[in-house]
Amino acid sequence: MFDAIVVGARCAGAPTAMLLARAGHRVLLLDKTPSGSDTLSTHLIHQPGVAALARWGLLDAVRASGCPPLDQVVYEVADIRLEGCARGVEGQRAAFAPRRHLLDAVLVEAAAAAGVDVRDRCRVTGLLRDGSGRVVGVEGKHDGRTFTERAPLVIGADGMRSTVAHLVQAPHTVEDPRLTCAYYTYWTDVPATLELHESTGSWVAAVATNDTATLVLAYFPQSRFAEVRTDAHRAYRRQIRATAPGLYEHLAGKEPAERLYGTGDQQNFFRRATGPGWALVGDAGHHKDSITARGISDAFLQADSLVTHLAGRLGGDPGHLDAALAKFEKERDEALGPGYESTLGVARLTPHEQRLSLLRAVQTDAELTAIYFDMVAGIQTAEALYTPKLLALL
Repeated sequence: MFDAIVVGARCAGAPTAMLLARAGHRVLLLDKTPSGSDTLSTHLIHQPGVAALARWGLLDAVRASGCPPLDQVVYEVADIRLEGCARGVEGQRAAFAPRRHLLDAVLVEAAAAAGVDVRDRCRVTGLLRDGSGRVVGVEGKHDGRTFTERAPLVIGADGMRSTVAHLVQAPHTVEDPRLTCAYYTYWTDVPATLELHESTGSWVAAVATNDTATLVLAYFPQSRFAEVRTDAHRAYRRQIRATAPGLYEHLAGKEPAERLYGTGDQQNFFRRATGPGWALVGDAGHHKDSITARGISDAFLQADSLVTHLAGRLGGDPGHLDAALAKFEKERDEALGPGYESTLGVARLTPHEQRLSLLRAVQTDAELTAIYFDMVAGIQTAEALYTPKLLALL
């Protein structure tokens, strides 16, 4: 019997399992995909996530993968150009954008090194419950064989379409319509660290990643998804040319290094995160449009928070465990609520004149620009930007 079973071995599940094992718990980590596989995802780890990797002793492994630090940001909208770097958090001023098959491998290897029992190609098909309905384990299939494992806590970290969330019938507590669709691929010999380009109905980003490649993303309004998907390559290039002409010039005459990836299913929600014997972390419990690239950093935050609240609660009184889980859920909602609202604002792809006026003032001052990039990274909320200096400029 394990102390916890974590379903999903990526950016939420692997750190959660690792931290629980480091705290002395017996942990089983299950994933339905083969170890080392890629996944549809943006890659950006903002500074709070980088700080978590440093605390966990994993940042050097990410650096060693050949992923460059993103210590210079360019943001362009209308007649505005902001250029600089965030002030950072815990001494981490640079972001990183590792390929997911490399990052996830670092996280899973760290979990295994901490003593986690890691099993891939395991598909969870049901949950075990006691006489009161409390979740006490999982059942599933591996290589065509049925298996069961028991634990006082099952943690769903299995993504936006979470099987665990479905099995416990976790309701949405907040839900908003889809706002964008997104397409991306990788290019070589395209100079960029982190570039963000915004205009009405469009958002384009370029992010340096592993192997001297640059990830270039184009976002469209969700209302255009049916049109865009009929000729995604053409729409992708047109969106870049219209929104980021300088970047488009670097792509001219080149072919992408990989196929074009895309999705129109960018859901925006909070689910109930806990119940008797179960919890949800990462995209399983909360998902928002990828346009602000908060998913990985938010997953790390949730892993840290859940394990902190579980200290001394696993294997003891179920009532104490439930109380700890409820505190985790409350903290999750309070921590991620502001970023959710700001992401929805960006994903509407309608830059308002009031915000543009504010950005025109910000671009005149390096300190205000750094604070703004702190906001982009999720280090600060909008209130931090309204310093006496900004108010005077306005």
